[in-house]
Amino acid sequence: MKGTITVVGLGSGDPDRLTLGNLKKLQQADKLYVRTKDHPVLDWLAESGVAFDSFDSVYEAKEDFPSVYREIADRLIEAASKDGAAITYAVPGHPMVAEATVKLLKERCPEQGIGLEIVGGESFLDEAFAQLGFDPIEGFQLLDAAGLAMQDLKPHLHTLIGQVYDTFTASDVKLSLMELYPEDYEVVVGHALGVEGQEQIVKVPLYELDRIEDYGNLSLIYVPRSEDDRLQIRSFARLHEIVDILRSPGGCPWDREQTHSSLRKNLIEEAYEVLETIDEDDPEHMQEELGDLLLQVMLHAQMEEEEGTFNVYDVIGTLNEKLIFRHPHVFGDRSAGDAAEALGNWEAMKAEEKRRKGLKPEEASALDGVPRDLPALMKAYKLQKKAAKVGFDWPDASGALAKMEEELAELKQSIQQGQSASEIELELGDVLFSVVNAARFIGADPEEALSRTNRKFVSRFHYVEAKLREQGLSPAQSTLAEMDKLWDEAKGHEHA
Repeated sequence: MKGTITVVGLGSGDPDRLTLGNLKKLQQADKLYVRTKDHPVLDWLAESGVAFDSFDSVYEAKEDFPSVYREIADRLIEAASKDGAAITYAVPGHPMVAEATVKLLKERCPEQGIGLEIVGGESFLDEAFAQLGFDPIEGFQLLDAAGLAMQDLKPHLHTLIGQVYDTFTASDVKLSLMELYPEDYEVVVGHALGVEGQEQIVKVPLYELDRIEDYGNLSLIYVPRSEDDRLQIRSFARLHEIVDILRSPGGCPWDREQTHSSLRKNLIEEAYEVLETIDEDDPEHMQEELGDLLLQVMLHAQMEEEEGTFNVYDVIGTLNEKLIFRHPHVFGDRSAGDAAEALGNWEAMKAEEKRRKGLKPEEASALDGVPRDLPALMKAYKLQKKAAKVGFDWPDASGALAKMEEELAELKQSIQQGQSASEIELELGDVLFSVVNAARFIGADPEEALSRTNRKFVSRFHYVEAKLREQGLSPAQSTLAEMDKLWDEAKGHEHA
């Protein structure tokens, strides 16, 4: 064993709360280091003749806290490695509560052959429970002010936010909280809880959080728990709960009666309504329609949860695993310099997934994976792309265009010969299939191309209708020549 490090907790700040055992370890230490001397207990220890070295200079030399903590851990390990030294390291509060340097020591000391002993101390949590007057059994979470995000917040829990060192940190916390809580929500700022002559407890509306003074090493923010539904309205858990209620015996009769089959068309319709908002570049409407689409996912998952097969959290878990597995260039050790390489990784990992399921990708059809019920134009496009990947394709666009002309000629011939409606329909299908192929060669998505033409047709026809109304007419009361003239006017306005 190269040496030992004993980590001692200094408690929440009041020297009277320092345990006798911890005091003895501090007084008897051969070499005592402290993370920071900015702690009331250390003032008292210095006055009583206990010597120590602090790492405050490291804070001044480094640009960020992670670098500070790594440097402190490095220095402690180096000191303990010299001649099998036994050193003592004192930290504010309890060593296992919000103490990054101790976490690093726990990871690295075993690797370095250094003994590590951790001696507890009164945590700032003890004082928070007592001075702020809440029972953690009601539900409680401790969060770090650094990197606080909205998804961390759970309004139904008492929330303590530690390591609020300064006004800038308090401002960041305020902005994160205001993503969920109203600006006038009452929060509590606590400074030096339990330290006689220094303790401050201030209640303020959230928007004033960064206007409070005296933030420092012994500061925290307390956000009282609330059962207000308005604070839960943006949470996924609340959505899951609402859908469960709607499907329950006391819920909505219509929702209870739905099945996968009855909602099938709704899922397709909602997806197309989302696409419409994308085409119209309407973010506000898109937000609403994405919600409607998400509801369909929630309902289908809820039905399976009622059967005991899976729930929506299983759906999310499967998706997360798939995204991580299929992106080895992001979450693994592969690389992808461009989108083509990334797509190659995706396809390779898909094949690996199939092998793990006992399937043999090499025996599968090149056309597998195209959904049966895709709209026909979109399905034709995907089928042709898959066939092209294995070499079943024209060498260039000229072959596709010639095939389109050939199929069009066969359609004309079929009509002229008076073939049956079924035969003519098949010839029309061949024409459409060849048009899709041509679209692929010119880099156009046929579904999008036709959608744009549909929108153009609707716009022009609306112009014709509007102009006819100005004359007191309708399309049914007008001649084709009159409507054609207005149609050309509409075209002219597009290019004006």
